[in-house]
Amino acid sequence: KRLLLAGIYMARTVLFSWFILTPMTPVTVLIFSSLIGSLWLATVPLTSGLVAYIYGLRYMGTLYGLVFLSHQIGSFVGVWLGGDFYDRFGSYDVVWWVGVGTGLLSAVVHLPVRERPIQDRAVVA
Repeated sequence: KRLLLAGIYMARTVLFSWFILTPMTPVTVLIFSSLIGSLWLATVPLTSGLVAYIYGLRYMGTLYGLVFLSHQIGSFVGVWLGGDFYDRFGSYDVVWWVGVGTGLLSAVVHLPVRERPIQDRAVVA
């Protein structure tokens, strides 16, 4: 799951970069929209499955609630900073490139995730 998550985040990063660097035409917008639409929520079942597998089902609601809360806080900060950057720089170019950097970071931080239940790790250690 972690490698698939990293791959999805990397695919988003490549797609955002492609969209920024190509001339904006109706065709590029349609291509981007269809591809990002298929990638956008693809992380949700993988993330919830990973949380359940690592931590078990007992506290799944609480743990996934925290994951979702952090996602919503990030969404707020992203939109707020997007507007602030637009006011400062007069375009959304910086915001798009910050999104590329965030996607790259998201891909990298998933690579060291240890896909073992937490109880198994305690026994091994």
